[in-house]
Amino acid sequence: MQPLIRPLGVEPAPLGGLDRFDLDAAYSWPDGVWVRANFAISSDGAIEVEGRSGTLGGPDDRKVFACLRAGADVVLVGSGTVRAEDYGVVRVDATGAAGRAERGQGPAVPVAVVTTRAELAPDAKLFRQSREAGVPVLVLTSSGAPDAARAALAEVAEVVVCGEDAIDDRAVLGELARRGLHRILFEGGPTLMGRLLRQGLLDELCLTISPVLVGPRRSGLLGTDPLDSVVRLQRTHLLGSDDGTLFGRYVVGAPQAQ
Repeated sequence: MQPLIRPLGVEPAPLGGLDRFDLDAAYSWPDGVWVRANFAISSDGAIEVEGRSGTLGGPDDRKVFACLRAGADVVLVGSGTVRAEDYGVVRVDATGAAGRAERGQGPAVPVAVVTTRAELAPDAKLFRQSREAGVPVLVLTSSGAPDAARAALAEVAEVVVCGEDAIDDRAVLGELARRGLHRILFEGGPTLMGRLLRQGLLDELCLTISPVLVGPRRSGLLGTDPLDSVVRLQRTHLLGSDDGTLFGRYVVGAPQAQ
């Protein structure tokens, strides 16, 4: 009988030995519409320190992060994450741009922001930089958002209503797919992550596990609302860097009754 637990080796697959081509292969995208989430967490499950996620990722995390963004058709993110992380335009390096050209993707990665109440400042860095770079921004909001807020954002972005008093997440993904944006990289936040999981709309989770402990009262991966059922993950690969950081890629299964 095969053992139920088997070693992965003394170390997980070493990230330091992978060049950019290998990362592109390791994080390849399936055909069709595919929603991939990418998060970094501490070893005790936090996604932020002092409201920011940047301290949880090192140089290797940034390498994977750049690879994921370069392969995406669009970056999907909630408005709270845009404000907390001070989002700007998504830039790719020369290698990433060459890969996008080979795949028939445009040179720029657009950003799509989900915001129920259109609570974004029209002069935010994301809109300023996107205008300067000629990169589109899509704002997905509800008809319950104030008319003045929607009108102000329509001056700096394409505003699309996806739902009445609340966001219809299926409509959000439908609007992206209708524009040919099939490779959807979701970067937060936790509330929207939980919604996508509960509705069975998330296909994959890329998880960086940082070898640090940050203590209690931090935001977690799924926010504060409980899931209705257990969601199983199937590991695709596990990579590791010399500093102990782990990089897991998981396909998300269907919710299962508890």
